[in-house]
Amino acid sequence: MAKGPATVLGREEAVSPWEVALAQFHRAADHMGLEDGLRAILSQPKRELIVHFPVKMDDGSIRVFTGYRVHHNTARGPCKGGIRYSPRVTLDEVRALAMWMTWKCAVVKLPFGGAKGGVVCDPKQLSPGELERLTRRYTTEISILIGPDRDIPAPDLNTNPQVMAWIMDTYSMHQGHSVPAVVTGKPVEIGGSEGRKDATGRGVMLVVREAAKLLGISLIGARVAIQGYGNVGSAAARFLAAQGCRIIAVSDVKGGAYDPNGLDLAALNDYVRSQGTVFGFATPITNVDLLELECDILIPAAVENQITAANAHRIKARIVAEGANGPTTPEADRILNERGVFVIPDILANAGGVTVSYFEWVQDLQSFFWDEEDINAKLEKVMVRAFREVVNLARSEGVDLRLAAHILAVSRVAQAIRLRSIYP
Repeated sequence: MAKGPATVLGREEAVSPWEVALAQFHRAADHMGLEDGLRAILSQPKRELIVHFPVKMDDGSIRVFTGYRVHHNTARGPCKGGIRYSPRVTLDEVRALAMWMTWKCAVVKLPFGGAKGGVVCDPKQLSPGELERLTRRYTTEISILIGPDRDIPAPDLNTNPQVMAWIMDTYSMHQGHSVPAVVTGKPVEIGGSEGRKDATGRGVMLVVREAAKLLGISLIGARVAIQGYGNVGSAAARFLAAQGCRIIAVSDVKGGAYDPNGLDLAALNDYVRSQGTVFGFATPITNVDLLELECDILIPAAVENQITAANAHRIKARIVAEGANGPTTPEADRILNERGVFVIPDILANAGGVTVSYFEWVQDLQSFFWDEEDINAKLEKVMVRAFREVVNLARSEGVDLRLAAHILAVSRVAQAIRLRSIYP
């Protein structure tokens, strides 16, 4: 199979994530008969901040970076959403991710609205010192929006607990005292939660397990392909393997590794630690080809717009669980539904991360912490309940799971706006 960056995370359709998010919202709003006023409110972000800020590089030069922070809605509570560092970050992408966060929080009944942030940069090209200075300056620029009762950031693409520690420390320095609840996904030593690092991947496993039960599919020996072997994909692989699944393919930005008999995850993880990639561990495969493998469960856990009208008819999985945000375009959705593929939408499938982020926020606010067993049990309860609510609504309305999840989420946010009314 072909190799190389040109085929990695291929996007056959130039679809804006914001267009996808809006199409999904309007589809739900149409089905619900949502009032024009509420449709107008929810189809736009509440506020958008664009910042251009200087960072002193190691060689003494100055570079100016662009960053974003978008709040979609605050009707159900303070904003919640990750921060990503990527050269591909755009305002439209951040808008879409903020809207999806609103629906994600609502579908699992968290008292949050949606937000998202990002900085246009390639963190792999920055030294640790440059990355810290960029993070601290970006935090200062968006400090007019964030706060434990206003907007609580978290890790996302190319950010991690260390980045969250820098954000927390920077915000705390400005306040004059420690404010651990300003971010989630922090190291446990400074107020992070047990179980947070694996929470999104664990949530993916939980909804896959419930879907398999529903469809009568045994997970023992079930073939799983995972596009994106980062924090989400690697954790999902580990948890699904523990359920008896056979992980036949994984990939990252450099390419993938494939073995129809199943990959040895312990050896794979050792290889990743030494080489920095899964590519080269087993039979090479591209990210594009991975999506079309013969498998029972496909987990797109990389970036947006991976399953499109160009490849949806070649997807062979029985279950697609969206570990990433927005990996499937609306036209691909239609094709998959017509073909009977069971798609677990992103706003449900990857909600484990924000759920444990909520648990972390609560623990920080009360300065009382739970053990990992408690965290995992609470997460399972939330994810299983949300899955069943979405499935029941899909059955009662005669719609697919994505539409059902959006109807459930939009109705909860709309009702919060109705109850609060419009100020003044």
